[in-house]
Amino acid sequence: MTEQAEQHLIPAQSGPPAPGPWDDYLAAARELDAVRRVASSVAGEHATTVAAARQELTSVRARLAPQRARLARDFRVPENELIPHPAEQAAAMDRVAGGPPAVLAALREARATADAADNAFIGPAPVGPERPWARNMLVYGPFAGAVLLVQVLLFLVAPPDSPSTYALLCGLSMPLLAFGLGWTTIGFVYGGEGVKVDRTPVLGLITCLTPVLLTCAGTGLQALL
Repeated sequence: MTEQAEQHLIPAQSGPPAPGPWDDYLAAARELDAVRRVASSVAGEHATTVAAARQELTSVRARLAPQRARLARDFRVPENELIPHPAEQAAAMDRVAGGPPAVLAALREARATADAADNAFIGPAPVGPERPWARNMLVYGPFAGAVLLVQVLLFLVAPPDSPSTYALLCGLSMPLLAFGLGWTTIGFVYGGEGVKVDRTPVLGLITCLTPVLLTCAGTGLQALL
């Protein structure tokens, strides 16, 4: 068979092959994956917004409860005047008609209003987290200072040949007494019924025992000199 006859038998390819069922399946799979990714992102944002709205709702309820009690107790506001009117309820429903984002925005605005009301009643809230050790130092510190003052006075008025046992007993009992008084005072001032107070006992012991160390250091320095 000649070369020209072989060329007539080979079909001529005029372009790329037409897409078949496999190509259609791949295109549909890619489209479905894109839809799944978008839906997953929207669902994640929705869940985050709902969780934030629930947290804001808990915060707003916690702020409104004492304000409601204060209005009824201190200002003699009747209970029925604290219930929203139908027009106010309808306006609130319109505010939250946009779904979780609208609810979250309304709750944040309500919390800001509650903060402003607290500022008007009792002044601005302290900035930053509470520090129990700094608060307790205001109690343990004066008691420790009183112990140091008493020990210095006893050291000055005691005769030189006084027994060291008595001085040791006094030096140990007074810091323990100061620590007990500080412990009780912190619970009385900052505590309450059902409220657990962090008394920072280690800090209290160190603070109340510091006068003993200072007195011992002063006595040792005097003996050396």
